[in-house]
Amino acid sequence: MKNLFHKELVQFCESLNNEFDLISDARKESLRQLSAYIVGKRRLGAPARVTVICTHNSRRSHLAKAWLQIAAHWHAIYNFESYSGGTKATAFHENAVNALARSGIELIRAENGNNPVYLMRFGATLPGMAMYSKHYEDTPNPMDSFCALIVCNEAEKACPTVIGAEARIVIPYQDPKDFDGTPQAAQEYDERNRQIAREMFYVLSIVKDVE
Repeated sequence: MKNLFHKELVQFCESLNNEFDLISDARKESLRQLSAYIVGKRRLGAPARVTVICTHNSRRSHLAKAWLQIAAHWHAIYNFESYSGGTKATAFHENAVNALARSGIELIRAENGNNPVYLMRFGATLPGMAMYSKHYEDTPNPMDSFCALIVCNEAEKACPTVIGAEARIVIPYQDPKDFDGTPQAAQEYDERNRQIAREMFYVLSIVKDVE
């Protein structure tokens, strides 16, 4: 499957496998919970579905959704679906869009407006994913039989219970929005993007090794 990826994206993904030692033991423990959920669903022959939740569904949740799906394609793990949502809908922030694009992902703005829709593609012949901000209970997100992956502390407080979720796992990330409008913005977004990519690849690499 990886031979179908855009060349620049292949280079980015190949480098991630050499960075797992950068993940702390505490974070690895939480990430392995997500791996275990995915493995458990696959052993039942059921689709493994993960909805990534943050406050505004504008940055971190989109990054995690993207890298979960990319990692699944990379490891040829089928019957897996990633989604994202917020405790409120805003817009997929341009700085997060650009960080993904700098990784080698193709993002095409398909619809304009206050909440634009982007088509994200990993390779010329691979299916694309629609990326836009939504509430975590909005269509097309699943309403049952999924894992809620919460990636910010605010959403953790706002969502003590996620209706329909079989599992609720909290793996918070620092919000890069704190650097919006500063000279450090691109660097900070790239660092957060890479951290999330590294950790989502770690999750799916465990799934692949188990299988």
